[in-house]
Amino acid sequence: MLPAFLVPEITIDSNGSSAAIDLGDSGGEMLLLTLGILDIVEQESLDVTLWGSADGETWGAVPIRTFPQKFYCGTYQILCPLDAHPDIRYLRVDWKVHRWGVGSKTPMFKLYLFAEPFSGYASQKTA
Repeated sequence: MLPAFLVPEITIDSNGSSAAIDLGDSGGEMLLLTLGILDIVEQESLDVTLWGSADGETWGAVPIRTFPQKFYCGTYQILCPLDAHPDIRYLRVDWKVHRWGVGSKTPMFKLYLFAEPFSGYASQKTA
């Protein structure tokens, strides 16, 4: 299933979630997550979390990975050790947005989230 967009390029203005993504044969791997923020308005923040599920229905009490809070456009990468969660077969992305200051209180982010197996990890595991 991977590499794949967990969240294809979208524009968001409220809190939300992606659809559940079936990992297929990619379960149990180390993943490299790439969050791209392409457009924003000033005085706003974005929180992005990754949730895992064994059945695609129950998502647990805590996310398996969280990006640090974002305020600016850019490309941000983090690793996600799915090998620490061998039961996870599905992933879901949640986002929360917040806007403050003068003018409209409606936030706006244009973003994507891409996941791919982290190729450098296999050689590190065997070394």
